[in-house]
Amino acid sequence: MIIRKLEDILGTDRDVAWGNGRSRRFLIKADGVPYSLTDTIVSAGSKSLLEYRNHVETCYCISGKGSVRDVATGEEHTIVPGTMYALDRHDAHYLTADDEDLRLVCVFLPALRGNEVHNVSSGEHSSAYV
Repeated sequence: MIIRKLEDILGTDRDVAWGNGRSRRFLIKADGVPYSLTDTIVSAGSKSLLEYRNHVETCYCISGKGSVRDVATGEEHTIVPGTMYALDRHDAHYLTADDEDLRLVCVFLPALRGNEVHNVSSGEHSSAYV
């Protein structure tokens, strides 16, 4: 059984600046489970072009407000507490946080190594965890 508290992760190597916020990684590959669980903060006012070529991701919003827009279809969806979205087809997407931080609980499959970060500065190319 694995038990972790957010307070035990903050300020450690599991508290990762992912590009436009922080990813507090409760479970990673080294924990021996096939998936990762994160408590992710998306910084207020940020917009990130992301794509997970090697992972599927599901996110559940617990605070804040933002949106996710599918690059392929142009469909945009509002994210508020109680909203779940799944990137089940390695979907390239824009993730935007409005005027306050967006907080998401995220599951990645397969598990993250734990040190992955995004390069969100490219602007026109989506950033992916390898």
